[in-house]
Amino acid sequence: MINRAAVIVRPAKPYIDWAQTLDDSGQVPDPADEATVYLIPNYADDVEAWELLARIYEEIFENELWSWHTEEADWPKERTFAMFRAWFDVEFHSIVEDLCAYELVDEDD
Repeated sequence: MINRAAVIVRPAKPYIDWAQTLDDSGQVPDPADEATVYLIPNYADDVEAWELLARIYEEIFENELWSWHTEEADWPKERTFAMFRAWFDVEFHSIVEDLCAYELVDEDD
């Protein structure tokens, strides 16, 4: 087990509605598709998990917007934590097991 927890966010209706405004192809994000798993610090309980997310949601929000549409000018301007909670369904996972026999590496570094 590693000293991290995980959070998974899936697009909710407001995010899907926003995505539909970008073009008329009919393609929209599917909440059932594979989602990004974000490693976060450990937390003691649900209250602490939400407090932690309130501190880091902006990075996740931007990553999720960029994953659908890279033109930042088209992103919502005011991205609050309340908006994040409306735009995404959130799952917290407090136990993360690393079953790999090799070092955990950040490929963005």
